[in-house]
Amino acid sequence: MYSNRMKEIRQEKGIQLTALSAKTGISIGYLCHLEKGTRTNPSADIMEKIAKGLEKTVVDVFFK
Repeated sequence: MYSNRMKEIRQEKGIQLTALSAKTGISIGYLCHLEKGTRTNPSADIMEKIAKGLEKTVVDVFFK
């Protein structure tokens, strides 16, 4: 089941949205929408980039 822990993990690691955007190549706006839940169902490629940027697995970020 999809559940987005992106913001929680990002804050635990002390990573700013700007830094995550730079690491992943994903716009700050899109990352912000994902964190707020106003955008859901990101592609597998996007989930992999975010998980890698947060040094976690896709399952840890999006499915726990």
